[in-house]
Amino acid sequence: MKKIPENLIKIENEYRTDIMFDGEDDSASDAKQEKLRIKQWITSLLQSENLSLLVGSGLTIAVSNICGISSAGMDTCYEVIPETIRDSVKKRIKESASTLKRGKPNIEDQIRVMSVAEEGLRAIGGEKSADAISKGLEKLLEAFYNKLVNSEKELKAKLYKNDEGSNMSPMDYLVAFLSSFAFRSASRERLNIFTTNYERLLEHACDHAGIRVIDRFVGMLEPLFRSSRLELDVHYNPPGIRGEPRYLDGVVKLCKLHGSLDWRYDPKLRVIKRTGIPFGSKHEINSDERVMIYPNSAKDRETAEYPYVDLFRDFAAAVCKPNSTLCIYGYGFGDEHINRIIEDMLTIPSAHLLIISHGDESGRIKQFYDNCSHKSQISLLIGKQVGDLKFLVEELLPLQSIDRILEVKHDTLKKKGETVKTEITEQGVPW
Repeated sequence: MKKIPENLIKIENEYRTDIMFDGEDDSASDAKQEKLRIKQWITSLLQSENLSLLVGSGLTIAVSNICGISSAGMDTCYEVIPETIRDSVKKRIKESASTLKRGKPNIEDQIRVMSVAEEGLRAIGGEKSADAISKGLEKLLEAFYNKLVNSEKELKAKLYKNDEGSNMSPMDYLVAFLSSFAFRSASRERLNIFTTNYERLLEHACDHAGIRVIDRFVGMLEPLFRSSRLELDVHYNPPGIRGEPRYLDGVVKLCKLHGSLDWRYDPKLRVIKRTGIPFGSKHEINSDERVMIYPNSAKDRETAEYPYVDLFRDFAAAVCKPNSTLCIYGYGFGDEHINRIIEDMLTIPSAHLLIISHGDESGRIKQFYDNCSHKSQISLLIGKQVGDLKFLVEELLPLQSIDRILEVKHDTLKKKGETVKTEITEQGVPW
């Protein structure tokens, strides 16, 4: 792989870069067969014994694009840097972005460099300049926090409005995306959802879809983060059957690897609480109490501290299992502590990785793939079409609830000796 083309499809160890799903043209038949092949492959992967979904900011960007708004910006703000050292810090920020192959610097590079500069100045006795950087960094983080809150507010205003030319709203597309993974048979292991996002779009969508979420928080008014997580689940007793409780459908396990907008640390009780903040609303939380990992030089080390040691232990325990599949959407492979766990997962021969992305401008997906020794265990769907959320929902992702009925139909016809059509239905959203 030298350069990722507009559409890169790799399934069953076969590469396709020549497919464009443009509609009714000379290649329509080939494109039609390719869509069916992709859907069959994804359907097979989603039936893995252990299934996990990792999403990054790309999912929020995809939903924002359907809403017709821009997602929370990651632009730099050099005005918060003290003027006396602004030029040198700006130069280092650009060098940092270049080292990470990011191209244009963003707020992550700025936070990281400013944090290092503050620590360095304090080490050599430059307290005055260090204090100035500290104040500037606090303003930057506050602005970033407000951007995330405003992003939720803008999304909330547009999520339920139907897309132009469609009878589906952005929320419908998001729910359909999640349902393809979450509504698997309750006899299999629960879906594990991991996200690096701070905002609560996923939680809001789960509430809307009626998906029950299990996480490490316990309580009603102010749920507390618990390290001693028990494998609790939701059961029900079928009528007329005693002593045989069954798992309830539509239950997922959610883990926010980098924290959340509504988490706060209580220094007196030394516990982490989740505050009841409605989606799209702002709640004043002291900056020292916010529980979010911002990108800095200590980011990797911070994941070994409370509560992140527990969260990343959950991630490693969920994906590093035999017969497991990890599906990735909208994650740019920018966190080495996450990438290492994924690399460890691929050392298990029966594990599989499916990467779905709208693009790879930073080149990190390509770099991860090129450096991986287990390429046969990786499937790729990268491109403006195959990575588009609407196209995924309408054309490529299976509807688990419908597919389950088709399985029953398939088995029933087979027992009767009638002809069975083995193809998976081509239609996406059926309404």
